[in-house]
Amino acid sequence: MTAARGRTGRPPLTEERKAAIRLEIAHAAVDLFIAQGVAATTGEQIGQAVGVSARTVWRYFPTKESCVRPLFSTGIDAIAAALRQWSPGRPLQEAFDHLWTTDAVLPGPDIGALLRLTRTEPGLRAVWLQTHDEAEPVFARALAERAGLPADDVRPAIRAAMLNAALRAAVEHHAWRTAEPGTSPATARADLAATLRTALTTAATGLT
Repeated sequence: MTAARGRTGRPPLTEERKAAIRLEIAHAAVDLFIAQGVAATTGEQIGQAVGVSARTVWRYFPTKESCVRPLFSTGIDAIAAALRQWSPGRPLQEAFDHLWTTDAVLPGPDIGALLRLTRTEPGLRAVWLQTHDEAEPVFARALAERAGLPADDVRPAIRAAMLNAALRAAVEHHAWRTAEPGTSPATARADLAATLRTALTTAATGLT
């Protein structure tokens, strides 16, 4: 009898490691897009910046523009969790107060520069809008659970659309306002938090 062959090669990557690689690729892509533009950036350059091959980049992302998606989707799960825990009769803003001191929702300064690129880069704009399109049903399910409504009820869907639009408008507004060079990260972060609070307060008039 021959001995059973053991598994050879590298062990499979954990989901946590895959997520970390995706995030590393995303940050490298952002840096290159900001420094030299989207058109001049290649998958090979993105891979080199991370220390992986272009093949690995394409294994995780179908296009170079989609490489930034993990940064655009930052906070979706945290926002949904906050919606589920939103106490009846309490202000919507209060449900999110604990998020403003973390990186779970507030993106870094490079995301502001990336968002400004979406004005002139249709590929990046498409990824940004698609991310919000996919976030909307996540928010709708959270609002339905909070209200004890069935998943196919239209009211959570409408409220999620309002909330989603308010959050997107707030982040874009912040990105345009903090375009001036020399804006410190602390100032930018405070401005974004204030803008998001205003957006939530405004949206809450239709979410109560």
